[in-house]
Amino acid sequence: MSERFASGQNALAECDVCGFQYRLRQLKPLVIKAVVTGIKACPECWNPDQPQLMLGTFPVNDPQAIRDPRPDFTGYPESRARLQPADPIFAFGHVGEVSIVLTTTLTVTVATGTNVYGTGNKFYIDGVVSPTLTLFEGNTYKFDQSDGTNGPHPLRFSITPNGTWGGGVEYTTGVTTNGAPGNPGAYTQIVVAAGAPTLHYYCTAHSGMGGQANTPT
Repeated sequence: MSERFASGQNALAECDVCGFQYRLRQLKPLVIKAVVTGIKACPECWNPDQPQLMLGTFPVNDPQAIRDPRPDFTGYPESRARLQPADPIFAFGHVGEVSIVLTTTLTVTVATGTNVYGTGNKFYIDGVVSPTLTLFEGNTYKFDQSDGTNGPHPLRFSITPNGTWGGGVEYTTGVTTNGAPGNPGAYTQIVVAAGAPTLHYYCTAHSGMGGQANTPT
């Protein structure tokens, strides 16, 4: 003989969570990790199954490593003179022989700051006060002096720290200039020659504004 149960239409029951009394039909079983438990909860205590509890239950193909990555060097001031993703790359030469010429544009501004020469007006290269630059042989570097703060602060190169202010002379190999600093289109550009010495950039009008530029191969 099969078991028979009353409909329970008006039956009362206690919530297994809070203990308060509700109609039996209002209680719902709790589901934990996709398993229906024997715990019945009232509308106030019942919650849907929490997806976070399922972490690790199913295999997930979500690799984090990147093949052949290109790390960001922008945290290092000297890296600002390295090739940036937006820099143009020019290729030329004979059949079977290709030469790559890299052109990097560096933004020059002038503001008060402190460098190895003390505190005062300093050259800021891409927002960094008088950084040590890395200028690779054979590459072209354009120092954009069109910002209004550059006038009158012509940027030039020397093999002597602080340039002519340190008793040195201007270095001109591969160097070209255009316009007056502080005006649109003004720049100083250098194509780093093979075997170029360690350089120092400086202001021809004021002492102590620049820094060093290393020239590795």
